[in-house]
Amino acid sequence: MSRLSPAALLEGLPSHLPEERFETLLETPAFRLERILSKGHATPPGEWYDQAWDEWVMLLQGEAKLAVEGRDEAIALKPGDAFRLPAHCRHRVEWTPPDRITVWLALHFSSETPIQPT
Repeated sequence: MSRLSPAALLEGLPSHLPEERFETLLETPAFRLERILSKGHATPPGEWYDQAWDEWVMLLQGEAKLAVEGRDEAIALKPGDAFRLPAHCRHRVEWTPPDRITVWLALHFSSETPIQPT
């Protein structure tokens, strides 16, 4: 992906997506910007993300439900919705639709902990 225009972020979507896909678009020592593609994917039951860095996510296409530890209900996301997850905020993807691709834009950053390449 050579362009970071909004249209380019929705181009090149696969028709078949057996596993969730993480694509690094831009990375520096201070941050990593990713496009994440999901199609019926969710975090495995009982597992939580607990990252040493902050994450800001925006949904560009599709839908998702994001569970955050300490909240009674999952957060429903639709295109244009964004959410910030501070470092060590335990969270998980509860649901993405199985019939279409959900496109996330994720910015990983921290002023204290360098981001490790994936």
